[in-house]
Amino acid sequence: MKASAFVYPWDVNGDPDAARRIAALGVEQVTLASAYHSTRALTPRHPRHRIVTAEHAAVLYPTDPTDERWAGRELRPYAAGAWAPGDAYGEAADALADAGLDVHTWVVLAHNSRLGADRPDTSVVNAYGDRYPWAPCIAQPATRAYLVDLAAEAAVRPGARGTELESLGWYGLTHLHAHDKTGAIGLGDTGQYLMALCFCPSCRAGYGARGLDPDRLGVAVRAALEPLWRGAPDHGGGWAGVEKALGEEKAALTRAWREETARTLQEAAVAAVRAAAPAGFQVLLHADPVWYHVGANPGVDPAHILSVADGVVVPCTGGAGLLTPFAEVEREKGVLAANFVVVSGMGGRPGTLAADAERAAGLGATELRLYHAGLASDGDLDAVRDALARR
Repeated sequence: MKASAFVYPWDVNGDPDAARRIAALGVEQVTLASAYHSTRALTPRHPRHRIVTAEHAAVLYPTDPTDERWAGRELRPYAAGAWAPGDAYGEAADALADAGLDVHTWVVLAHNSRLGADRPDTSVVNAYGDRYPWAPCIAQPATRAYLVDLAAEAAVRPGARGTELESLGWYGLTHLHAHDKTGAIGLGDTGQYLMALCFCPSCRAGYGARGLDPDRLGVAVRAALEPLWRGAPDHGGGWAGVEKALGEEKAALTRAWREETARTLQEAAVAAVRAAAPAGFQVLLHADPVWYHVGANPGVDPAHILSVADGVVVPCTGGAGLLTPFAEVEREKGVLAANFVVVSGMGGRPGTLAADAERAAGLGATELRLYHAGLASDGDLDAVRDALARR
């Protein structure tokens, strides 16, 4: 299976050995961030620094204030600061390509705390009226238009052969946040879904168009969550738990709204990327086959998404079972990439990568994704190199 490693531009730029070192892992491709969220990242081998703090979500290439794409628009990409100066993406891409690697872009979309801080009205609003500034509501027309155009611009960078679109769907409560204190209550699948339901004006209108009174829905959501705040167990696993909590009719109507909203955004973004890209440009989505899951790997309908995109990247660190629903879809071709964390300090198991990859292949995986070549220790990278040599 072809393997690709995730990389940030700051892992490469200023380190003359970085591109060669990544190529020596045995990967054929890199997935290089071109639009990314705020983060604090280790750079354990860089000759000039050990910590990079990306203070806000930004594009990692120069923005053009005269670009007609963004003229007159309130929502537009943020430029990076000192953590990715100039054409940071382009500089890193050139070095990686010179090392013999195919370069694909890595584009983070509906995950942007800076946007939520500057424009609180764009954020998901839960049933209590709390805003999630990291989570742009993908139902809002202006936000959808911004995400579609950002996808096309950030995906189709010079020399890139393809892209991977992350967070192209709903985001919810769960979010790695500074000094996070939200883990005291075990919400389970049902609670996470209820806390992800948005009540911004666009979503309220969407519920209403389906015959679901948003005020009554809010009352039902809060009532269903109340036992969980007192420590009661979840209403039950899977979608059946949501139906039990809200009632089958209300649950079905929220599902119809959220599925259609995400599906049409994904269709529009993929179409925009393809319209901007050269022939043969590959478009993959980071995805989860459980439709109501939210976050970096948003839930999708496997058959639908594989009819829209060229494939998916599926989280497999906790087990490769999420590959199966995608593998069961009848298709002539398409990428089914198994994504493994290979950073031991982040819960990865690089020492078992060879066996894990073999199991993933048995479940239908056609490619590997390795998170993350810049963050991993030397020992982790040694294990990755050994595993890839055994393919």
